[in-house]
Amino acid sequence: MRRLSLLLSTIVLPVTFFFALGVSVLPVNAAGATVNDDTVIVNGISIGDTDVSGMTVTEASGIITEKVNKAKNSVITVYLVDNESEELSLADIDLKWLNTDVVREAASYANSGNIIKRYKDRKDIERDGIRIPIKYSVSKSAIEQFVTERCIQYNREAVDATLERTDDGFNVIPGVQGAVIDEKAAVDYLTGFITEEWSGRACELELPIITDEPKGTEEELSQVKDLLGTYSTFFKNSNAERAANIINGCKLASGVTVYPGEEYSVYENIRPFSEDNGYKMAGSYLNGVVVDSLGGGICQVSTTLYNAVIRAELDVTERHNHGMTVSYVPVSQDAAIAESSGMDMRFVNNTDYPVYVEGVITEDREIRFNIFGKETRPEGRSLDFETNILETIEPEGERVVGSSDKPVGFYSTQGVHVGYKAELIKIVRQDGKEVSREVINRSTYKATPRTALIGTASDDPAAVAAIKEAIDTGSIDYAVGVAAGYALQAAVMAAEAVGAP
Repeated sequence: MRRLSLLLSTIVLPVTFFFALGVSVLPVNAAGATVNDDTVIVNGISIGDTDVSGMTVTEASGIITEKVNKAKNSVITVYLVDNESEELSLADIDLKWLNTDVVREAASYANSGNIIKRYKDRKDIERDGIRIPIKYSVSKSAIEQFVTERCIQYNREAVDATLERTDDGFNVIPGVQGAVIDEKAAVDYLTGFITEEWSGRACELELPIITDEPKGTEEELSQVKDLLGTYSTFFKNSNAERAANIINGCKLASGVTVYPGEEYSVYENIRPFSEDNGYKMAGSYLNGVVVDSLGGGICQVSTTLYNAVIRAELDVTERHNHGMTVSYVPVSQDAAIAESSGMDMRFVNNTDYPVYVEGVITEDREIRFNIFGKETRPEGRSLDFETNILETIEPEGERVVGSSDKPVGFYSTQGVHVGYKAELIKIVRQDGKEVSREVINRSTYKATPRTALIGTASDDPAAVAAIKEAIDTGSIDYAVGVAAGYALQAAVMAAEAVGAP
């Protein structure tokens, strides 16, 4: 064996043999390959899916650079829920080429070591092949934006099972299964595919979709039978517009199934306050003055529901009192809604069963809310709610307010409103015996003196000046007198215009 090794070590192959095989016999640095622009890449090497065998560094660089530039301007078609699709432009996600030295890396293979090593390396590469990937990076935040803004719009959300109130009780309306993009998985999948697997060409992908299961089963919803809380208020003295708003708001707030742990928002159910959504102009409070607004009177809806909710002992998470007292419930038992200031009435279903919100309007202008669920409170338990007045604030003087929304000649007056600081106390009795007493809200109502609202809008500067001077006196009688004079003048002019030939 030793003699054979000595024999092999003394064999010297002709140089022409290596030239015939294309192996360089130029000296190289034993530490590594010598690569320049004219270095030829050996057979069997691919960069990405491009075979660069036999190319010089310059030739391969041109081809790979062109491929990367095309990749930056290509698109990936992404298939979504229900086979909808969107195109992801690689230019929009900040695609960058990371291993820009990949061509020189390819040229370095079988180009280092002695002649025999290079020959052996070359034959191995020709037999087994080497594929060097083109490595890219992308902006993950841009991919997240693509998914959230372009993809999830096609989600088909589950429709929860709901209840329908009938004369005979409740019907269960089954839920509908949905399908939605798994946003995190989709971002990770797109990022991983482009940076680790992508060929650089236009292609098609399917994003991961998960089933969105609806809430509620027949068994669960069939438990909803018991009246947990109810409350009524009346609007017999309301004008037609305010009454219409109460009726409309009651309908919108009603018929909602609220599952355990879910939060119900009055505002989210009755918005927007627009004519298209059934609302009319009617009186409402604004800065201590009654003004007309779309949806005026809607607070009676939220107030009535609030009182049903506290009697069902659900968890009220948001409630606001009015700036001034209202006539349809005792002090501290109101719940104001205001779109402009973001005031809402919200509650959470803190029971272990679904609850159902029912609103009812009767022929004698009664609005009533009922909360149905499964009664789990002990038999013999009863509730009372008591308003405790902490402070009474008497109004002083009188107030004149100008309104640029009303024409010169318009005026209205409203009586005094006594101010209060008050609290609402919840009293629990078991078999007639008081077992607890708890303050569940505190409210402060402004004291408002006798007030006049005077219109100031006019194209006549003299009329505007005269009205504002009257307002500045602070005298309701004087300001109303001046406004009434302009109203009479306008009426006479209108009559003369009608009678003119």
